[in-house]
Amino acid sequence: MIKKSASSRANKKGYLSAAELEALPPADRLAREIIGERRDLSPSVARIMDAGMDEAGTLQALGLFRESLLTPGDPNRDPRTAIVAAGGTLEAQ
Repeated sequence: MIKKSASSRANKKGYLSAAELEALPPADRLAREIIGERRDLSPSVARIMDAGMDEAGTLQALGLFRESLLTPGDPNRDPRTAIVAAGGTLEAQ
């Protein structure tokens, strides 16, 4: 059995589609904005998007993650920490 990588799963997500930014749900919009600013963060964004949280939780985790990029040493720079802080679990990872 071939394991799908996080990036191949993420390619099915709306935030990586060609849809207009304004047409996306808030979490997908924020995910696309983060990746647009820093493409190297794609794996971290994919981890948050694939965490199995609802829209509100995903949006909160992405917000925590994005804010952490501006604060050296912020623990939410680790997407797993942001997921847990937003009420998610790491079991879906």
